[in-house]
Amino acid sequence: MTTATTVKTEYEAIIGLETHCQLSTNTKIFSNSSTAFGADPNTNIDPVCMGLPGVLPVLNQKVLEYAVKTGLALNCQIAKYSKFDRKQYFYPDLPKNYQISQYDLPIAEHGWLEIELVDAEGNPTRKRIGITRLHMEEDAGKLVHAGSDRLSGSTYSLVDYNRAGIPLVEIVSEPDLRSGIEAAEYAEELRRIVRYLGVSDGNMQEGSLRCDVNISVRPVGRKEFGTKVEIKNMNSFNAIQRAIDYEIERQIAAVEAGASIIQETRLWEEGTQRTISMRIKEGSSDYRYFPEPDLTPIEVSNAQLEQWRSELPELPAQKRHHYQNDLGLSIYDARVLTEDHPVSKYFEAAIASGANPKAAANWITQDIAAHLNKQKLNITEIALTPTNLADIITRIETGKISNAQAKEKLPDLLSGISPEKAFAGQELITDPNVLEPIVDEVIAANLKELEKYRGGNTNLKGFFVGQVLKKTGKRADPKLTNELVEKKLNA
Repeated sequence: MTTATTVKTEYEAIIGLETHCQLSTNTKIFSNSSTAFGADPNTNIDPVCMGLPGVLPVLNQKVLEYAVKTGLALNCQIAKYSKFDRKQYFYPDLPKNYQISQYDLPIAEHGWLEIELVDAEGNPTRKRIGITRLHMEEDAGKLVHAGSDRLSGSTYSLVDYNRAGIPLVEIVSEPDLRSGIEAAEYAEELRRIVRYLGVSDGNMQEGSLRCDVNISVRPVGRKEFGTKVEIKNMNSFNAIQRAIDYEIERQIAAVEAGASIIQETRLWEEGTQRTISMRIKEGSSDYRYFPEPDLTPIEVSNAQLEQWRSELPELPAQKRHHYQNDLGLSIYDARVLTEDHPVSKYFEAAIASGANPKAAANWITQDIAAHLNKQKLNITEIALTPTNLADIITRIETGKISNAQAKEKLPDLLSGISPEKAFAGQELITDPNVLEPIVDEVIAANLKELEKYRGGNTNLKGFFVGQVLKKTGKRADPKLTNELVEKKLNA
């Protein structure tokens, strides 16, 4: 379990996250260029995202649908009326020199999501984190700095506009987080939600999910916030936690030394495990927002809103509660099974086919997961169906096969061989009248081991059991074999 760095008890951190989530639409937010990742530079572009004169943006309907569904999943109030705004943003990777975003009338506000932390004893603590707002906007392009210079580090820059116009939702949390571990769990839960909805792949390594952290410290008991610092450039949940823990310590040290905290943007430096100053933070006035004149306001009808609400799946937190409270699973199993939506769907399909929930959880989180990790596959790519997994579990529980037999045959089962074929002629021997002569034969063939056993080396019982299993091709019922072997050895 990950634990946060201990913070001096006389101070507390105030933390909020701004998360940019790339939506999984086929085309861009205001034009029909592809959003495919990994294309050659400047191939997924068009006059709209390039900001050429005389072109007009048109809102992608799927972007609105995904934004509303995400807002609903985050328990937000969906605005009946919202609009787009121009955010003045002068930078080489934004061709228009402004970004189309939302300012004072966003599509969703006043929501929350629940995080769940588990202490060292395995006890869960749940906490609601407020969501201030969710709004739609377009992404900028990407600068690539190249060459080498002794002072500046690069001699020229290249710009790729493929990302310009990619649809984003920005999700701004309330300053309800108090530690690095809480912030990392919040970001992870947010990714689980958007993946369950199917609105984003949430891949941080591809920039589909980007988190900026706002953090300040204050003495415990003081109502006023300290000076806020923003941290960027974190490409993993672990980096979010480490960056916050470092920044908390840095700010406390500065306060205690009598130094002032500057409102600025800092970068997380992975190599040195520290934050470094990037620039003085801009305020909203620096962006000079005004309503976007080329796009009409957005009105979401009640009928459309209820249709999108009805299409929402059961979300990760709901599934965790269901698995723990109704199916009797452990906190660990519930978290692993709900981490990815395809895994939870596979588990539930196995349950629907008659599998014991705990047994299904064990197979999926242990043996099947080990195979997936080794082969770098996801659960949708294996040939073992949930129905066949339920069949295997039923065979074990009814004594037709042993757990060891099932594990031995698992590679064949994962490749698509049916349980009927895999276990043909492999039914367990459960008749004591059949097993007893085999046990007698094994003991008679190993008299030296029998003498050692009766001399006090009782660990040799496992040897005799193993010999019986070997002689029967592992078909001997393990429980019955243990009972018969112990009875004969102690006769």
